[in-house]
Amino acid sequence: MSKVSSSRGGSPSILFRGEIGLQNQGQFTSSLLVSSEHALDDAVDCFIEGRLLAPEITITRIEIMEIFQMERLGFGSKKFPKMVVSFLLAFCLLYMASMVYRSSSFDLIGEFAKADVTGETAENVTLPSVKEDNLSSQPESVVVDKLLGGLLAPGFDEESCISRYQSNLYRKISPHKPSAYLVSKLRKYEDLHKRCGPYTESYNRTLKELSSSHINGTVDCNYIVWTPSNGLGNRIISMASSFLYAVLTDRVLLVDHGPDMTDLFCEPFPDASWVLPKDFPLSNQFYGLQPGNVHSYGHLLWANSMNISAVTQSPSFLYLYLAYNYDNYDKLFYQDQNQGFLQKIPWLILKSDQYFVPYLFLIPSFQQELGNLFPDKETVFHHLVRYLFHPSNQAWGLITRFHQAYLASADQRIGLQVRVFNRKASPIKVVLEQILSCIQKEKLLPQVDEKKHIASPSKNKTSRAITIASLYPEYYESIKNMYWMKPTVNGDVIGVYQPSHEEFQHFGNNIHNIKAWAEIYILSLSDVLVTSSWSTFGYVAQGLGGLKPWMLYVPTGDKTTDRPCPRATSMEPCFHFPPNYYKNARTRRRLDSVSLVPHIMQCEDTSNGIKLVNDKKF
Repeated sequence: MSKVSSSRGGSPSILFRGEIGLQNQGQFTSSLLVSSEHALDDAVDCFIEGRLLAPEITITRIEIMEIFQMERLGFGSKKFPKMVVSFLLAFCLLYMASMVYRSSSFDLIGEFAKADVTGETAENVTLPSVKEDNLSSQPESVVVDKLLGGLLAPGFDEESCISRYQSNLYRKISPHKPSAYLVSKLRKYEDLHKRCGPYTESYNRTLKELSSSHINGTVDCNYIVWTPSNGLGNRIISMASSFLYAVLTDRVLLVDHGPDMTDLFCEPFPDASWVLPKDFPLSNQFYGLQPGNVHSYGHLLWANSMNISAVTQSPSFLYLYLAYNYDNYDKLFYQDQNQGFLQKIPWLILKSDQYFVPYLFLIPSFQQELGNLFPDKETVFHHLVRYLFHPSNQAWGLITRFHQAYLASADQRIGLQVRVFNRKASPIKVVLEQILSCIQKEKLLPQVDEKKHIASPSKNKTSRAITIASLYPEYYESIKNMYWMKPTVNGDVIGVYQPSHEEFQHFGNNIHNIKAWAEIYILSLSDVLVTSSWSTFGYVAQGLGGLKPWMLYVPTGDKTTDRPCPRATSMEPCFHFPPNYYKNARTRRRLDSVSLVPHIMQCEDTSNGIKLVNDKKF
């Protein structure tokens, strides 16, 4: 990054990094509006500081004066044509204004998130929003769909969560409508949550059960408490799974978001919070929750030799450990005969990083209800994630500013998410070759014309904007340079953008999570989406957008694959680590869960995983 300092005291500096970024633009603009006798000085400063020439060129104000032939024009006298000065000032101001607009997008992620943690509130932030007065210019179907086909409840305070009722204005209307039964069930759940939410009479009464190791009386509200594990994508898919389990079992979902998830999401339920109170008695035990915990359901089964009927007194709470490394006893949660016992426990504390919804469809006692809720099996996550997760005003500001600056005017938006789990095993050059092979074989982006420097004139040029989400900048730089150095074969104009690059995944970092959430949502606004195999980050984006992505296989070693990015069969996430029960304990032959029902198939990105489909398409 190079820095150009002003030759006059008090003027701002201009920072450059590929595109011009302007600091203190208000001061700079006002410095130009001075008396006419300093007008030319101001115009020259504009050319120097604004870098209307290439950034790498060093030029002095004397040289610029000579360029403009100032001495010949006699600027020292009043004969200097005012028109020339006016033109220079106007041209410079317009140029700098355009640069401010172009460069003000995702440096905002860092600055805006920093403002959050230093105490600035949402009320102090100007959010790009679509005013109600402008809704009349939208098609009637768009205005009506602000409730997402009935998925969302009306009546929320719109200013406290602008994204809830305006996100539909940034994407195409989803063709996937929630069933009337699902809509009705959600309204009933909202009533339950309002009656049993934190600090209600029912909540306080059920909380007293935790003072004893066993249930002492009857309660009218049962709870499932979600606790975090792994990155943001894992957290979102496991929260969605936990919510569906809560709906199926008439429980209230409370979430332990912690300091690293502050201000990511709006409250999803009207008139009651879903955030677990900080004074919850068991909170200090959450972070040590591991397989084999003495209060876990798996340990209870082990201690009673797998015979749950031998448990004479039901505990007041149990841990459900359902993360990727759960043991064989924890996996017994998914057996139907054990669900009746769990119904008696008022407090279930769940830890998971998985999308375990597919296995709920394999539990016989849930199957009819799930069939009524989701006649279209491929839309389960699409409905759950759009219902539960609305960007907070802080996150929504980042999303909309980036969208308006870079994506809004494009004819087509392409999202590319690149997740490399091991950079040594997957070298940058090989991964880049895989990406280019993918986007060109699938005709997602046009090829460049190596023989030309200028595109052929065409009246039907298409503008395409590609957003690249990756921890690393190299893929963005390579693709951006490719489309900058040569024209496309069909004359299309390609804009390449990367919101941020963190270099490595940060755990326990709120600013990082705000950036990640914003990038997930920006990807979901795409018309076409390419995601990386195994990535829960990509799963969330495809669910929000209702998109079947092209799934990029990240190569291992120095060779690319023949099929770099096959199309996903459905937009449902993969359950990476389902339980593998033995069909025959003596022969140790495992049960094939894929063969049990017609709407479960093996995942494209891992042979061990399962996912939901409407029918098996192979």
